[in-house]
Amino acid sequence: MSDPEKATPAADTSAEVDEVGEEEEEGTKPNVLSLPPGLGLDAEIQDIPAEVERRIKALKKIQVEITQIESQFFSEMHELEVKYAPMYTQFFEKRREIVLGKYEPTDAECDFSLSGDDSDTGDVNELVNKLKLESEQKSGKKEEGGEKKEAATVSGVPEFWLTIFRNVGMLSDMVQEHDIPIIKHLNDIKVEMTTEPMGFQLFFDFSPNEYFTNSVLTKKYEMKCEVDPQDPFSFEGPEIIKCSGCKIDWNKGKNVTIRVVRKKQKHKQRGSIRMVSKTEEVPSFFDFFNPPEVLDDIDVDEETQIKLTSDFEVGQYIRERIVPRAVLYYTGEALEDDYDEEEEEEEEEEGDDGEEDDDDDVPHGHGQAAGGGKGRYNRKRDNSSAKQNECKQQ
Repeated sequence: MSDPEKATPAADTSAEVDEVGEEEEEGTKPNVLSLPPGLGLDAEIQDIPAEVERRIKALKKIQVEITQIESQFFSEMHELEVKYAPMYTQFFEKRREIVLGKYEPTDAECDFSLSGDDSDTGDVNELVNKLKLESEQKSGKKEEGGEKKEAATVSGVPEFWLTIFRNVGMLSDMVQEHDIPIIKHLNDIKVEMTTEPMGFQLFFDFSPNEYFTNSVLTKKYEMKCEVDPQDPFSFEGPEIIKCSGCKIDWNKGKNVTIRVVRKKQKHKQRGSIRMVSKTEEVPSFFDFFNPPEVLDDIDVDEETQIKLTSDFEVGQYIRERIVPRAVLYYTGEALEDDYDEEEEEEEEEEGDDGEEDDDDDVPHGHGQAAGGGKGRYNRKRDNSSAKQNECKQQ
């Protein structure tokens, strides 16, 4: 058996020989091109031979050609959406009539259940019964003799769109208490796809109310689906580049986006005091129809950038999710799907963070819920490019 004390020095000598061998190898490596850090390359390929770098350039050129095909694909997909949009109209119109109580569905039309899943039907029935009970409590009145009058019949689906606004987080954050009486008058939201320019327009249909005279409020979004020659690898699909709102004709004293504040003002020389009125902006959902005005090729400040980014996400979410699946956001079923998608994205992001802790400062996308990063309509996430997020007020 060998002596352990004699074996130790031999191991040390072997380690030293290995280290020397590595240094000699590195010093004699031929045709090495050192790449600058921060290119997203692994540590093992920070230094690569020049001939390999040449091949990488060829691969990047191929990637640009692939991106051009992606651009064509998304453009044609938008044309398909425009083509198929009229086919949905009859169904959206019937939904509107049922919600407003203008059409009562037949027993056959109400005979619906998902096979093997009675829980959905139970949830819907529970919601309907709850709304019916609330309506009876509001409408029922007691006579002097103590007998209760028959409650008024519920018409349509009360507060359909207001309930959706309350259920969806990004919309409920925008809605203030003073907005609620107005949103109760919201009859419908429609989407119109456009080709020249590429984009879409939202129509908010209101019943007559004491707040403004408009019957319809509009919001228009313009998109582009072009590969930037200077930055082709940033292409992720069509992106919103402009938006415009509309003028709301508020009735006198009913503009919920501003408030008039009366303050005392003292004259510097005479010392007399007078009351002056000052108008201040108040947060409101209806600011959505008055987005920040940005001129072409003018850099925007960070606050405006944040507002525009949020605006684009809301507009896209309404177009892509809420309008096509409104009843599921009313019942809350679609919210569960959104929550599941967000959970999956968070798990993926956590996995990425676990592998590369240095990427903590890289902003993450919002997935399909925000219209980005999933092959649908999205926006570039480079905040230094103001032109990508400009918004014009008509």
